[in-house]
Amino acid sequence: MFQDEARFGRINDVRRCWAPKPVRPLCQAMLTHEYTYAYAAVEAKSGELDSLILPYVNTDCMQLFLDEVGARHPNDKIVMVLDGAGWQSSGLLKPPQNIKRLPLPPYAPELNPVEHVWDELREKYFHNRVFDSFDALEDQLEVALHTFENNAPMVKSIVAWEWIVNALLN
Repeated sequence: MFQDEARFGRINDVRRCWAPKPVRPLCQAMLTHEYTYAYAAVEAKSGELDSLILPYVNTDCMQLFLDEVGARHPNDKIVMVLDGAGWQSSGLLKPPQNIKRLPLPPYAPELNPVEHVWDELREKYFHNRVFDSFDALEDQLEVALHTFENNAPMVKSIVAWEWIVNALLN
């Protein structure tokens, strides 16, 4: 499984969007700095996604996430590919017995297919959106993550990169 975290907040980027001529779309901007974090792990061959929404990126939250993934897959042996952030390699982190950590090379986020899951999720659920409250943001993130968790074929189309699948089959 490949793992990554992403920050979601009430500050947004206004982006281009399509509109029929002569309509000029109006997009609000939000400058409130409130954030939550999504943790996700994906099995590239099947597209199975596990995710959690947690308040921080730190060793304690990473421990909660690893424990949850380990509990969701009690009969599987999981090699969890991580990007090497400090909280992922901390000596205080105790992965469940069925999870072994494997760091990606430094400065190589492009090797992690979960980065593309975040891109797709942001494009489909967060572009040009302003949230009235932090709870509304988290509700939208929960809906998006549940949609992705329940649509393995769609996730697989994003993450089943040829080099990963070939490495798993050989």
